[in-house]
Amino acid sequence: MILSLATASLKNRRGSVLLTVFSIVISVSLLLSVEYIRGQVKESFTRTVSGVDLIVGGRTGQLNLLLYSVFRIGNPTTGIAWQSVEHLQNNPSVAWMIPIALGDAHKGFRVVGTDNRYFDHFKYGSKQSLTFAHGGAFSHDKSAVIGADVARELGYSIGDDIVVAHGLGDVSFKKHDSHPFTISGILAATGTPVDQAVYVTLQGLESVHEESGQQALRKPISRKHSIQHDSDHAEHDDHHTDTDTHTLSDVPPDKISAVMLGLNNRVAALQLQHQVNQYKQEPLMAILPGVALAQLWELMGNVEKLLLGISALILLSSLVGLTTMLLASMRERRQEIAVLRAIGAGPGTVLWLIQAEALLISSAGCVIAFIAVSATLYLSADWLSSTYGLFVSGTLFTPATAIVVVSVILATWLVSFIPALAAYRRALHSGLQHP
Repeated sequence: MILSLATASLKNRRGSVLLTVFSIVISVSLLLSVEYIRGQVKESFTRTVSGVDLIVGGRTGQLNLLLYSVFRIGNPTTGIAWQSVEHLQNNPSVAWMIPIALGDAHKGFRVVGTDNRYFDHFKYGSKQSLTFAHGGAFSHDKSAVIGADVARELGYSIGDDIVVAHGLGDVSFKKHDSHPFTISGILAATGTPVDQAVYVTLQGLESVHEESGQQALRKPISRKHSIQHDSDHAEHDDHHTDTDTHTLSDVPPDKISAVMLGLNNRVAALQLQHQVNQYKQEPLMAILPGVALAQLWELMGNVEKLLLGISALILLSSLVGLTTMLLASMRERRQEIAVLRAIGAGPGTVLWLIQAEALLISSAGCVIAFIAVSATLYLSADWLSSTYGLFVSGTLFTPATAIVVVSVILATWLVSFIPALAAYRRALHSGLQHP
């Protein structure tokens, strides 16, 4: 009975009620979005690198090693000798490895020296592999692969030549003009730091740093020369030429910045980490990416709390608006309360009627907000993953969002006591003779 009376009363005041519902929809949508995306961002952040069991670098801080190897922020304090890398590769626990060399840049984007194992084994998100939007992996020592952001901002395409330089900012101090790289592939967007880097071969990067007097790697032959060479090779199948650059050399560099390891059994990660940290040939450090990412996320906890605080304040303002609307309607409802008292409704019934109206408004706002946010997240899932690296998975209905909705309903019930008590006191003295 109370619910039917509350519904009928709300219909008679549909204008102000709809505005109040709208304000609650906005505030609850913000609160649900922030709470849900907060969890998804944390999960996506901790999956910036996926499937890598250990990252090994020179002795430094755990976060510094994570930042320069995964996020391309900062610089390594020291390198790793290639002999140490081979020692790690020969460990029976290691299934694969990805070498990484840092130190150069191209027009503000970091240059990463690596090999084709990077494109084979590096994963992000829910163990998603890297894919090429155009072209493919390294085909020769002067090949380069660029991330999606690099291609978009600089307007590069397959076959363009690029020059790397010393310096990590937009201003470079020394350009290696005599050693250009040719773009062989453009990676598909991942929404991670992978999109903001230029990848070159370790051998090619080593060649641009060779001092004068050392033999540098040959430049890639032009397409015209390549056609002529193919023609000559077709005529002289038995003739060997040393001008063919369409192969990758296997000459290792002297040092690299870090190495990512994938293990045959993840249980061995802690044991191998201990072995690396105790390595006597040179000071090395191994970190577990998941642990380091969790530690880094803790440093960003204040931003997370700030977003939740802003959303909570917006919700509070909506509840204040709801209370104000119900209080303002009390003067208009004196006749209604008097009629209810005349037909036998007690003051308690009037109190519960006002609270039922508030709960109906709040519940309707929560339902609409839940549907709106769910639809928005579903429709924008692909865009969020490719643009921001936010991988929306599962449904909006989680324990965290359920707590949000229950909290909103409970807060509505509490604030509705203010107009409900005012109606209760009025009901005690109302009658038909006092409209």
